[in-house]
Amino acid sequence: MITTISTIGKNVNETVRFGAWLANKRSSGKIAFLQLRDGTGFIQGVVVKEEVGDEIFSKAKSLTQESSIYVTGTVIVDERSPSGYELQVKDIEIIHESIDYPITPKEHGTEFLMDNRHLWLRSRRQAAVMRIRNEVIRATYEFFNNNGFVKVDPPILTGSAPEGTTELFATKYFEEDAYLSQSGQLYMEAAAFALGKVFSFGPTFRAEKSKTRRHLIEFWMIEPEMAFVEFEENLEVQEQYVSYVVQSALKNCEKELKALGRDTSKLANIVAPFPRISYDDAIKFLHEKGFDDIVWGDDFGAPHETAIAESYDKPVFITKYPKGIKPFYMQPDSERDDVVLCADLIAPEGYGEIIGGSQRIHDFELLKTQLEQHGLSLETYKWYLELRQYGSVPHSGFGLGLERTVAWISGVEHVRETIPFPRLLNRLYP
Repeated sequence: MITTISTIGKNVNETVRFGAWLANKRSSGKIAFLQLRDGTGFIQGVVVKEEVGDEIFSKAKSLTQESSIYVTGTVIVDERSPSGYELQVKDIEIIHESIDYPITPKEHGTEFLMDNRHLWLRSRRQAAVMRIRNEVIRATYEFFNNNGFVKVDPPILTGSAPEGTTELFATKYFEEDAYLSQSGQLYMEAAAFALGKVFSFGPTFRAEKSKTRRHLIEFWMIEPEMAFVEFEENLEVQEQYVSYVVQSALKNCEKELKALGRDTSKLANIVAPFPRISYDDAIKFLHEKGFDDIVWGDDFGAPHETAIAESYDKPVFITKYPKGIKPFYMQPDSERDDVVLCADLIAPEGYGEIIGGSQRIHDFELLKTQLEQHGLSLETYKWYLELRQYGSVPHSGFGLGLERTVAWISGVEHVRETIPFPRLLNRLYP
């Protein structure tokens, strides 16, 4: 019977056959232990010389790391195994012998592993992270589809910048200047005025020369926009969404989280509602903690966000930042013109901001003034202004960074492990 490792539990005490790669092996006298993977999971194959004969046993002992094979054997229950099962091997057919596979079971440096990212993905750890990433994506679609959102795809090539051009990759669009998108938000606002509640999921690009463990040059964002939704309701959607994704990962990625050594008790507590702290109170808190360098009007860096997050066991919203450090499109607070109706959601355990969101300006004259004050072309943003001319309504949205979220859920230190082929300041290969 042809099967896969992920479904092998349906074939206990039966003889099965599947394709696999040899992840590792060891032998003890007349028994060889093969660590097999087929892309769906890992399982140990046990080859006993007395049961298979000299030819097959010799073949098993000579197998090299990452050689591809077809393997036939009987499935048995093994409670000691991470998969819960073991394969008693009866036959091995070599498809391709791997020679001098570069990533051995010993320790390797980060740059070496990144140079061999196309192969490093095969490891148990990296496979676990990619499956958690997949689950976050699956749960994202499920959450928004179940809550009446429509998936809309904004363009990647744009003629303007939602947050200024300093962090954009410029290119030529025939005779015009164009940029790789740093956010689909402005287009999603147009879509929300057509469809009510929408979300996008796609790649974004930031030409930001950062080397921190939280930054990538190319990353993926989930960006919902909602018509007739104001600030507080926007926060509620965010906390419900994050709770849903985390609980889905806990439920459906138990083996992967265990393989990564993740403390799942910390994730089990991630259930809405989330705590909130205003920017004003955050500044006071940081001063109390000895961060005398920061003053009102400064943006928070990683140490500041981490200090705030350490006071909570759930993600925390920092709300109502100064208008001067936020993009032009954010709605001012009706009670204070110097702050805007926005929030950053800071993940626990030092993972930093995973969501930025706000209520958007819906008044034509105010948005026009903001564009002028930021030195942005009214002609370039003509279409965006027109959204406020023809049936404008209060509306809100947010953007969640997929890789930072996956890093937090997985418990891995650096976002470079949470995307298949990371693009970093010094890395465009492979």
